[in-house]
Parts: sequence; C-alpha cells; structure tokens
Amino acid sequence: MDLFNYFRRESLEVNVGAVPLGGSNPIRIQSMTNTSTQDTEACVEQAKRIADAGGEYVRLTTQGVKEAENLMNINIGLRSRGYMVPLVADVHFNPKVADVAAQYAEKVRINPGNYVDAARTFKKLEYTDEEYAAEVQKIRDRFVPFLNICKENHTAIRIGVNHGSLSDRIMSRYGDTPEGMVASCMEFLRVCVEEQFLNVVISIKASNTVVMVRTVRLLAAVMEQEGMAFPLHLGVTEAGDGEDGRIKSALGIGALLNDGLGDTIRVSLSEAPEAEIPVARKLVDYVLLKQNHPFVPGVEAPGFNYLEPSRRKTRAVRNIGGSHLPVVIADRLDGKMETNPQFTPDYIYAGRALPETREAGVEYILDADVWTGEAGTWPAFNHAQLPLMGGCEAELKFLFMPYMAQTDEVIACLKAHPEAVVISQSNHPNRLGEHRALVHQLMTEGLENPVVFFQHYAENCAEDLQIKAAADMGALILDGLCDGIFLLNQGELSHAVIDATAFGILQAGRVRTSKTEYISCPGCGRTLYDLEKTIARVKAATSHLVGVKIGIMGCIVNGPGEMADADYGYVGAGRGKISLYKGKTCVEKNIPEEHAVERLLELIRNDSAGG
Repeated sequence: MDLFNYFRRESLEVNVGAVPLGGSNPIRIQSMTNTSTQDTEACVEQAKRIADAGGEYVRLTTQGVKEAENLMNINIGLRSRGYMVPLVADVHFNPKVADVAAQYAEKVRINPGNYVDAARTFKKLEYTDEEYAAEVQKIRDRFVPFLNICKENHTAIRIGVNHGSLSDRIMSRYGDTPEGMVASCMEFLRVCVEEQFLNVVISIKASNTVVMVRTVRLLAAVMEQEGMAFPLHLGVTEAGDGEDGRIKSALGIGALLNDGLGDTIRVSLSEAPEAEIPVARKLVDYVLLKQNHPFVPGVEAPGFNYLEPSRRKTRAVRNIGGSHLPVVIADRLDGKMETNPQFTPDYIYAGRALPETREAGVEYILDADVWTGEAGTWPAFNHAQLPLMGGCEAELKFLFMPYMAQTDEVIACLKAHPEAVVISQSNHPNRLGEHRALVHQLMTEGLENPVVFFQHYAENCAEDLQIKAAADMGALILDGLCDGIFLLNQGELSHAVIDATAFGILQAGRVRTSKTEYISCPGCGRTLYDLEKTIARVKAATSHLVGVKIGIMGCIVNGPGEMADADYGYVGAGRGKISLYKGKTCVEKNIPEEHAVERLLELIRNDSAGG
C-alpha cells in the first residue's frame, strides 16, 4: 500500500454474465431496482433505465422463492429487448432462495449476517470455542451446496457484509467492530477457497463512513495475509438523498478508490435508481484522472497506523488544531459577503482589504504584507513571504505551502513559530498524495502545527463540486490529518453552496456536525411505502435539529442495525405499516403509514420537552 501514489489493487477477475469485473477490467458501476420483483414489466423497465444511464449490473431484491423464480421472466424480458445487463439477486434470511436464484441470475448476493445465523436481535450470546466452531460448521454445511449450484450454472456470488445486519453470534464475540465485520466475511471466504470457488465478489458496507473505510482497509489487509485477491464492491449504505447522499458516498467510496481499492461501486441514494449512475460515473472518472501521475516522493511517518488511524497530535492555535473541531475557511474575494447562518465559515479570507460590512462571529484573514495589527484580523502567508513570519506579531499566522516547498528553511521556521497554521496546497494530479506527504513529513519532523487543506476547483455544477471535494478530502479526514478545510471554487457557484459543501464534508467524515443527520436507505422491492416523499416530509419538519440523527429505512434487513447509533428511527414493518425506534429500541409497532411521520415528530417533540 502506497499512501502517496495511486496504484489500483490487483484482484482476481470474476465473470458476471458477459460483464467481468476485477483484474484489468474497468471499475464497474451498478444500481438496484426498487420495484416488486414479482412485477416483471416494472422490473424490466427500471432495469432498462439503469442500463441506459450506464449501469453495468442491476440488482433486485429477492425475498422469497417466488421472486427468485421470477428472475427468469425478468431475464427473458430484458434479453428479448436487447439488454444484456447482468442481473444480481439480493437474498436475505433464506438460503433456499439463494439456491433458486442462482439458476436465473448472473450473480447472487448473500448476507453472512443472516444466511444461516438467526436474524439479529441485539442479544448477547455466550459460546464456548467448541460451540462457536459448531456454528461455523453449520455455515459450511449449508453454504457448500449453494456453491455447487453456482458452479453448475456459472453464477457469481457476492458475499455482502453490512454493518447493520451482523449476527448476534458475531456481535457477541467481536462487538460492533470492523474486526467483527471482517470475521463474518472471512468465514465464508475461507469456505470458497477450500471449495476452489473463486467467482466471488466482496462488499463490506456501513452508513458510517469511518466504519466503512476502516473495515474495507482491514479486509483487504487480512485477505492479503491469507493469499486472497477477491475483487471489492464499494458502497456507503443508507447515504441519503440530495447533497448529503452525494457527499457521504463520494467521501467514503472516494477514500478507498483513491487508495486503489474497489472494482465495482454503487452509490446508494434515496432517489430513483437510475439517478445513482451519473453520480457513480463522475466519482470513478474523477479518481481515475490520477492514473500514471508523476511520482510523489512521500515517506510514511513512524507510528502512523493506516488500519486504525487516530487524529494527529497538534498544538492548538486559537480554535484550530488540538482538540478543536476542524475549522472551515472560505474566501470572499469577489466582495460578496453573504453567509448562511447554519454554515457560517470560521474564517473568511478577504485578501488585501477588510470588507466594509463584516459578519458577526467570523474572523477575517488578510495578506501578510498589508496586515496592520488591527484587532480582529490575522494574516495569511504564502511561501514567498516567509521572511515576514518573524516580523509579524499576530497570534495566529497562516503559511500557504505545497509539499515540494517544505525545505529545511521552512521546517526550521515552523519549529520557531508554533503559532503558524499550515495551509497545504497542491496542483498535483494526485493532490491527495501530496497533501498526505506534507503532513507525514511534519509528523516525521515532530512538528505539531495544525494543517488546513486548501482544495480549489472551477465547477459550475454543485454536484460536481460535492463529488470532487468529498473524494479529495475523504482519506485526509479519515486518516486523522485534518484540522480544517479551505474550499475555493472559481466557477459559477454561490458562496452558500461552497460553504455548505465544506460543512457537509466534515459531517460526512464524522468530525464536525452542523445539521441534522439522516440515515436513509435507497429503497428496494422490500420497501412498502413512498420513501422519497416520506424523507422529504421528515426533513421539512426536522432539519433544524442540529446534531440529531434520524434513520428512515425501508425494511428490517439493515434498518435497526444501520441506524443503531441514530437517535430515532422510522422503519417499514409491512405493507402500509411503520415501526418507530428510539435508539435500538422499538417504541411503537405497525403504525399506519398515514400517521407515522406525525407520530415520529411527536416522539421527538416529547423528548425535546422532557416529556
């Protein structure tokens, strides 16, 4: 693993119908239908829309044997219309369904959390080593016949571990941890290897980007230790909709793609399935721009732990670094000083003159050579102004610096000025590599100056900015290197959009909360209510609740698990029925859908009032 230079991880090629993945194949893009798998025509039409948008695989929920058998009709319907896109059956709870689906789909996804183990109840179970081994043997006994069916039908499989559906058995031994997710996956992978069945793809997902990225990193390392090279499917589950879903997905998936991990991705949005494809395409294409980039001569700092990173130790300079939340710096060089009260930057770079009208609670930054010492202003340095560092009495100083400018003189200056905050900048095709290399050099030198990452773009589309900036920042945040973000866009986007993107990135990386967090699934054939309209209603009523986490889930497969750290949950319980959760506890069951949103809001209001 090279932290500073992009190389795609080598993996086995897996045949999924006529569209292989892994090996030297492109990074594939996919989505999932949200229609009933018993409705042949609806599934065919939605699969066509996904394929027309550029989707290379289409997954369908397969709750029972009837749905599995109807995959044959859906497959025929697509082929008769000239669509060869492979179909993937999504199976939970019933291994018999997987056996049937393997005859009609090009790939079958099974979930280790509920393939043999009972559905999750959050109960603590006690096992002796012998009893635990016996449970693992049950997996083998049931899994091997399925693999034989897949061999006969040339069907690929996906072992799809979800944070939200780990079994009570795994949870009891490993806890709710990346290690538990990897252990759950490896139990099945080892059987595949023993049976010489290698037509396997792996996914290991979570709605929490920190958990998701750490777990995939750990899985790749464990597989390498055991001589395995199965391709990886990446995704952030329950990412949500709108800008939140795009930023969260780009941050988590992008952090892994940038490190060369990932052979196929799905961006899970609570929107129409075909809307996921352009977002995924943009993300993959952006990351691949760095292929064959000039070498970054970075050196990993002693003590850095890629698999379990912690926040880099820094000396606090005012409210930057130390134990402070990462800051947001913005520019207003165009003279437009508007801000959104919910997403007001901590610092605004004003260039060479203070604005006539200033925002309350915002600090303004001026260039060092025009700084006069006026109260409320601080200088911004660049490398050419390094000699000014010693002559300026400001208690907070900024030093703009690219990695390759980190000379002995600069290192000596930073050692002499611990009050200086480094603003890392890069024009390199692999800007992540240079940003990482700069911070690792600071760590190697024993410097504790905080680091803010300067990310500049020229986008005219908000979605493009959200995807690119989140992908560039993901690994920096999740590696524990980020004390702040300075997002500059020279395109036709408002400051409000740019500022919201910066705050959204920090929230998606779980390092600073500035708004309500929604954990909402994309919906599938199991979802028996209008997910998009429900999300819109809940958001309209709760978006002012900063820091509150609300889960909006289509069904129980991942619902209670993925939203286990949410404050409140809204989960589909059956046709037209909703169950409400407070934390992991179900507090109301089978509420008629037409009353459920108001009951959720009533629950939140009562708690807020102390009732």
